[in-house]
Formats: sequence, C-alpha cells, structure tokens
Amino acid sequence: MNKPFKPEAPSRRDVVVAATLVGGSLLVGCSPADLMSLGSKVEVGAFGPFIKIAPDGAVTVISKHIEFGQGNHAGLAAIVAEELDADWARVRVEQAPANAKLYSNGNVGAQLTGGSSAISNSWDQLRKAGATARAMFVQAAANRWNVPVGEITVKDSLLTHASGKTATFADLLADAAKVPPPADVKLKDPKTFTLIGTDRVRRKDSRAKSDGTARYTQDVRLPNMLTAMVAHPPRFGAKVKSFDATEAKKVAGVVDVFEVPSGVAVVAQNTYAAKLGREALNVAWDEDKAEKRGSAAIAQHFKDILAGKDTSVEWEPFDQRGDASSLATAKGEDVFEATYEFPYLAHATMEPMNCVASVDGSKVKLVFGSQGPTLDQLNAAKIVGCLPGSVEIETLFAGGSFGRRANFQSDYVAECVHIAKKVGDGRPVKLVWTREDDMRAGYFRPIVIHAVKVTLDKDGYPAAWRHRIVTQSIMKGSPMPMGKGPDQTAIEGAAGSPYLKATPVVDAQVAFPDVGVPVLWWRSVGATHTAFVMEHTIDQLARKAGKDPVDYRRALYRKAGADRHLAALNHAIDKAGPEATPGWARGVAVHESFGSVVAQVAEVKREDGVPRVGRVIAAVDCGVAVSPDQIAAQMEGGICYGLSAALFGEVTLTDGRVDQGNFDTYRVLRINEAPMVETHIVPSGKPPSGVGEPGTPVIAPAVANALLALDQRATSRLPLIRGA
Repeated sequence: MNKPFKPEAPSRRDVVVAATLVGGSLLVGCSPADLMSLGSKVEVGAFGPFIKIAPDGAVTVISKHIEFGQGNHAGLAAIVAEELDADWARVRVEQAPANAKLYSNGNVGAQLTGGSSAISNSWDQLRKAGATARAMFVQAAANRWNVPVGEITVKDSLLTHASGKTATFADLLADAAKVPPPADVKLKDPKTFTLIGTDRVRRKDSRAKSDGTARYTQDVRLPNMLTAMVAHPPRFGAKVKSFDATEAKKVAGVVDVFEVPSGVAVVAQNTYAAKLGREALNVAWDEDKAEKRGSAAIAQHFKDILAGKDTSVEWEPFDQRGDASSLATAKGEDVFEATYEFPYLAHATMEPMNCVASVDGSKVKLVFGSQGPTLDQLNAAKIVGCLPGSVEIETLFAGGSFGRRANFQSDYVAECVHIAKKVGDGRPVKLVWTREDDMRAGYFRPIVIHAVKVTLDKDGYPAAWRHRIVTQSIMKGSPMPMGKGPDQTAIEGAAGSPYLKATPVVDAQVAFPDVGVPVLWWRSVGATHTAFVMEHTIDQLARKAGKDPVDYRRALYRKAGADRHLAALNHAIDKAGPEATPGWARGVAVHESFGSVVAQVAEVKREDGVPRVGRVIAAVDCGVAVSPDQIAAQMEGGICYGLSAALFGEVTLTDGRVDQGNFDTYRVLRINEAPMVETHIVPSGKPPSGVGEPGTPVIAPAVANALLALDQRATSRLPLIRGA
C-alpha cells in the first residue's frame, strides 16, 4: 500500500513497549502495567498455554501460528500428541489468542507466523508441553494406584500398569490437573516416535475447508455490522487533496463517507453499496510527493547505480575476502560476466485483504486472519490510544499470505481500525479490499538487479567473484532489530553461499536506493532472486569450463564443506534416474533457505516457443520430517508458486500507476500447466527447519538451466514469458 498513514512520532513509552514485544531485550523503564499490556487476557489451564483437555479426554492443542493454507496445524498438534501419547484421532487444534507473552515466535519475540518457522520454533516448546502434561497424568495414576511412575505406560490417551490397571485421560483429568508440573521432563528419543514422521499426520482442517464450515473473514456476520471500502490514491505517496461525496451519499445503503489517512472511506450497509459509493466518489489527489516513475525507469535507475553513473547511493559490503582490486577491470577467456533483472511481484493471494474491527472507547476487537498479532495489536493501539493488551484479536483462517498479511504498518488492519474508530460506539465494521485494491495499492516483491563477474582458475573453478545487488530495502524503517550489516532480506542466499565460500577472492556489495513503491517480503524473500543468480551462474560457469553442471557443483560443495547441499543434490539426482524423459531437457538447482536445503531437477521442453515444465524431482533436507505428507504438499505448492512467477510474474508501473489489476493482467500458473512434482525427504535426525518457502526459489533456476541445456541460451531476466 502507499504508506497509508504516517503514525505520530512514538513516545519513549511506545518505544519501550514495542522493543519489549519485538526484541525481548529492552525492558528498562517498562512498568509492570506495561508488561501486562503485552497481550490480551488469557485463561491458562492446568496443562499450560498450549494444551486443553476436555472432560471426555479430548485434547486440544493451542496453535500460536495462523493457518492460511500451509497446513501447519497438523504438524504442531502432532508434536504435542507424540510426547503426550494422546489418541491422534481425538486431537483438535484451536487458534491461540493474541498474547506475545505466552505465544511469541522464538526467533523475534513477537507472535508472528513467518519465515517458515512455525514448526521449527515450536519444536522444543511443544515437545516439552506434551511431555509435561504426560508426566502429570502418569503421576496422578501412580498416586491413585500407589505404584512407581516408571511402571506406567501411556498409549493413545490410555495409561496402563503391569498389574492390569488402566485409566483414560478422562478418568484421571481432575487428579492430573492438581499435580504440580515438573520443572524438567525427559523427552522421547526420536527413534521411538510412533506418530511424528508417519503418514498418519494429516491435516485437521480438511473437512471444514471442504464442507464450508471453515470460517474466514468474509464469512463474519455480526449484529449491526457495516461494510467499508476505501478509495486509494492511484500513485504511491499521494494524499487526499479534496473530495466530493455528494453522489456517493446518494447510493442506497451508503451510511457515511469520510477521509482516513490512506484515502477516502465509504461505509455502507453491505459490500455492493460500499463499492457503488466508492465508484461515485470524486477525489482530487495531492501528488507532490508521489512516486511518478514507471517500473522501467526505476529499473534503469538501478542499472545506472550498477554502472557507476549514479554515485549518490552507498554500497554496503556483505561478503569480502582476498584482494579483489583487479577484478573490476579483468578481461579474457577466463572471465564471466552477467547481469540479471527481476521485476516487482504481487503476492496474489486467493483471499484479498480484509478485516473486521470494532472500537469502543479504549477497547478494540479485531476478527480476521492475523499473521502478525503482535504487530497488529501495536498498530491498532497507537491509533486508538490504548495499551496493546486492550486490543483483542480473534484469528480466523486466511486464504493465503505469502508474506502479504504481515507488515510493519499493519496497513489494511490499521485502515479498518481508523474507520471503526470514526464509526465509534463499538459498532463492527468489515473492511473489504477487492483484488484490484491489493494489486494496485498493496505491497510488492521489489525490483532487483544483480551484476556478477567471475574469473576462473586453471581448472575452471571460481578464483574471484565480484557481486553487486541493487534493490529496495524491505527492512528500512523496521521496528525490529536488524543486527549488523546490510538488510539480510536482500542478500540472503548470496551471503553465505557455498559457491562464495569455495571462492578465494570475493567482493560482494549491495546498494539500497530510495523508491516510493512499497515493498515487502514475498514467499522465500531474498532467495527469490539470489537462488536464481547463484544457480544459473554456476551452470554457465560449468559449461564455460567444459564440465558437467552436477559434477561442478559437487566439487564446489566439497571444497566449501557443504555436506547438506551435496547430500540433497545426490538424493535428487538418484531419484530422478539416469535419463530425462525422452524429448525433455533437464536442469538442476540447489539452494538453502530457512534452514533447509532443497535440490530440484526440472524437465523442460518448448511448446510453440514457450517453456513447458513437465516433471520436477525435489529432494529436501528439512531436519526431522514431522508430517511427510504436508512437506510434499508444501514442496508442490512452493514449486508451482515459484514457477508461476518464473514464467509469468511481473508487476509494471506506467508513470507511477500499477498496470495490473486482476488475474487477467497478472498471469498465474493454471492447473493444466502445473508439473508433476515428486518430493523426496533426505533422512535427518536434526530438529525441523523450514518447509513452506524453501521449495519456491529453486524452481526458476532449475528451469532456466534446463533451457540453457536445451538451446544454449542463458536467461538474464524474469519472467521467461512476458506479456502472457
């Protein structure tokens, strides 16, 4: 969105509370009342904040992470059920309330679903929760039967003693609830798991999502509820100069029209009336500070920075080793140079942005698919002038996100709160964005330009690597701690690459020019472009050296000590078989992101001159595979999402206005274009790592490498099919 509102400068107290929420390290000056405001009130039961057990023995796992299609609820529930030894058929999942004290993401100290971290940051936490509850039931049984706890076994919610005595969770519930939770519990040896890693771990939400009982924001119907739509400026950074609501107020069902920081809101009795009212508005925009350049001009500006024509932007090093002073002017047969260009991309979620809010004095209630409850609480509280704990959030299912629903401004959520505050009296307001709203007033994966220059040694391997990246910073202005060095969201996947580790001389730098187009993380974030650059470059270097691309990678992985990359590559090659499907060319790519390594083999041919991907073999090392079925689903979904962007994805601007509005102009992969995907999990005993995003960035370079093998033409710009 066009930075819809400019919040007031935060007070010292705001900074302290925010830092406590998102960093967990700054507590000085924060009173007990402040600390109590960090989350909505939660009634924690005897078994802690993650487990509820009903009188009939049914187990409910409280998920701190939203479910928006990725299927994490099943894996999270399985972690608890495994250590609790609960009957999997009687395990349910419930969404946690917004409370950062109880349900923060271990990586950032805020309650947030992102970075493919739902399973990984919950692994130890939920295992201990399940094991603790189990120990309480075992102690209760031991007390009742007067036997040692070591003589009691638990299976499928049934406790058994060698004497033949048995009791269910329901039988022992009252006694177990009185047992003090042990300070330390022994976790299972993963070799003894009976649920985790099996095909029994299937989604718990499939029935509700199939029969229509699953509740999304658009399903919310509350007494006396109003519906709102907002007229946003056509250019990012523009503001309302004036507006005429005369015709809008004539539309039947329109209740009110007023300005909000992001534009002009039309509030009505229903969605259709709000839409017609918005269409009848006459708004004049102040565009003095608006971004008026087109995407081509922005890309050219980035290229000018690369070429040294614009020296106003500072270069920041992210990987430097050895003396690279002569690399910039190096020429000859052993020198490789390439430039890669990536466009703006839309998140294109199946469910556009929406939210239901009510504001009654200092109390706020939000009902919607909140990806970052902590951020949403903070931003809503600042608008209303209350503590974050006064903002209650009921998190529903959401129809996709890919990063869109979590941003520092809580853009559409803040917009809804502004409207509900104006309406007042606690009357609920549902804000509805059309797909066109999100496509033209949302956030995008930024334009990125890479320039790579590599010199080869006598054996054909990289001797020196010069790398330049120009893009917008996603984290600029973030309230979250960034740590040392440049914005990691722009360089991840290049920084720390095994190819750079295997190269004696490295000079890698990044520049962040200011652009008025709002940008945000997009599924797999920096890896969306760094994976392509590194993997497509390596294929070209291998061919320049006259070597097989797979063997070339193996040699570099061994030199860099990248054992996981080597294992994933070998696993994928082994599963792909010795020969490609007749008539198809093969391309290989390997990349690490979010703690997981994914190798893919793509089989590609051209049909009527355009690429067609028929088969993809994926090998993933993601640590312990909690739910193999869901891992396969995430690989399939991630590959199709990445392939969609690789083939078609591109948002363009003309004179600062977004050209695309819906799927007729922003092309996505269709069912008949989806490849057959085979997922193979590399065996591992390490803790789980990310799954939702790591499959996405690998497919584009795998396809480009297959096309390179097919017709010896390298790819310097995505998408592969333009103007589709």
